[in-house]
Amino acid sequence: MAQARGSETDFDAVVVGAGFAGMYMLHKLRSLGFSVRVYEAGTGVGGTWYWNRYPGARCDVESIEYQYGFSDEIQREWTWTERYAAQPEILRYQNYVADKLDLKKDIRFETRVTAADYDEGSARWAIATEHGEHVRAKFFVMATGCLSSARVPDFPGISDFQGESHHTGDWPHGGVDFTGKRVAVIGTGSSAVQSIPVIAEQAAELLVFQRTANFTLPAGNRPLAPGEAEAAKESFIEGRKRAYDSQGGLISFEYIEAMIDDLDPDFVQKELSDRWHQGGFSFLGAYGDLMATPEGNKVAADYARSEMAKRVADPAVAEMLLPNDHPVGVKRLCLDTGYLEVFNQAKTKLIDVRKTPIERISRTGVVAGGVNYEADCIVFATGFDAMTGSILAVDIKGRGGESLRDKWAAGPRTYLGLSTAGFPNLFFITGPGSPSVLSNMIISIEQHVHWIADCISNLEGRQVRAIEATPDAENAWVDHVNEVASLTLYPVANSWYMGANIPGKPRVFMPYAGGVGVYRQKIDEVAGAGYEGFTLDREAQAASA
Repeated sequence: MAQARGSETDFDAVVVGAGFAGMYMLHKLRSLGFSVRVYEAGTGVGGTWYWNRYPGARCDVESIEYQYGFSDEIQREWTWTERYAAQPEILRYQNYVADKLDLKKDIRFETRVTAADYDEGSARWAIATEHGEHVRAKFFVMATGCLSSARVPDFPGISDFQGESHHTGDWPHGGVDFTGKRVAVIGTGSSAVQSIPVIAEQAAELLVFQRTANFTLPAGNRPLAPGEAEAAKESFIEGRKRAYDSQGGLISFEYIEAMIDDLDPDFVQKELSDRWHQGGFSFLGAYGDLMATPEGNKVAADYARSEMAKRVADPAVAEMLLPNDHPVGVKRLCLDTGYLEVFNQAKTKLIDVRKTPIERISRTGVVAGGVNYEADCIVFATGFDAMTGSILAVDIKGRGGESLRDKWAAGPRTYLGLSTAGFPNLFFITGPGSPSVLSNMIISIEQHVHWIADCISNLEGRQVRAIEATPDAENAWVDHVNEVASLTLYPVANSWYMGANIPGKPRVFMPYAGGVGVYRQKIDEVAGAGYEGFTLDREAQAASA
């Protein structure tokens, strides 16, 4: 570790990404005395919240829970203004933390890492950037986020469009003025559900191209009442401890474990109603088998559809907006503020692209079903190459020159979502095979940062040269992730959890559905057993001493 001090080319660890994960990884390793370099493509910190500046962008986890829990001082100094914080407020919070901890001095902004090669002789990673910079590090950490690689479908004629076009995941920092314009929005996932009501306030005409009708419920966002945020600060640290052992990393509501058949039907309906009107993800915790059996899910899905239909005046339009091809919750549940009501406005038109597929983008708009829908602006709310896209954007080569892209060609394979066999000293934060996107991401980030930092510190203290997942442990974990997923309804839907939004991407359920608390117990047991399932290379370290 000592040799890295003062070096501009040799570090103990290199981290890719300066969002919540990369910032905390930097702080944690630096506090343990390690030298760290972080690379970030953007001009500032923020990660997801740096890029996703589309109108209406806001977190779907309550702001009081969507913040770091490692510092009581930090959480007491910061006061949230809304139940669900909007993108600008979250980004201000991240900059506040970065400035308070003086993180930016160790981050290279506007720099993409293009390649990383593991050198077996030195047991170090050789890392290259787009600007021709080359550095070396013993440990290489991918903190690139699960929803960071924006995807624009390869529509024919897309380059011919003469108007403005933007992807919600790569929004202009100066904003976009839609006043008096004809706007086409392609997609009806979370970013569209959030942005469409705001765009509709300005647009003269709004065209929404829907491939999949999604479940959406009122977010119930509101300003935090006077004293509410201050009161929450008193119990925050204790609450964070409970969140680590919870199902989804959330303690703002309880999961009812009893199965629906063991509950009174009137109780179930009241529970669904209360949770629906409370807003947020509490709806999915109304009873134990809501996400496990078609019969249990149907009760909640029917309730959700009935509530959604009440908000749309035209029954024909409502029928188009109601999801009938997948269970509720198996795609990311959308929280909205006035989304369905937009379709009651005369200036809004909904186009079902399953019935009339988008054929191409023309010079003047979107062609679907033989009709050219003219537009001045096109908004691509078409999602991301989730969970693996930003990892595989870097050409990572491990032991023997094996390419991670080749290894994961049939789907990602990890041990614990933290590591992958054949790639020593490489770690993922909230990678595939971990709870990540099925949880409060801040909780999952903190779990991984703590584990990785403890691991690195432990290895350095024991003079371990390299740590690498074994193929057997990796295979067993992949089987376990699949087995747990099969006990739920998640795999039945063509969702981005499965990679289904990317043509040609293998259909593999990527997150771990066992829950944050169960997962934490498993990774702690692995560490407590001397990093069971990993090979620790001590010989070469001793030989080079």
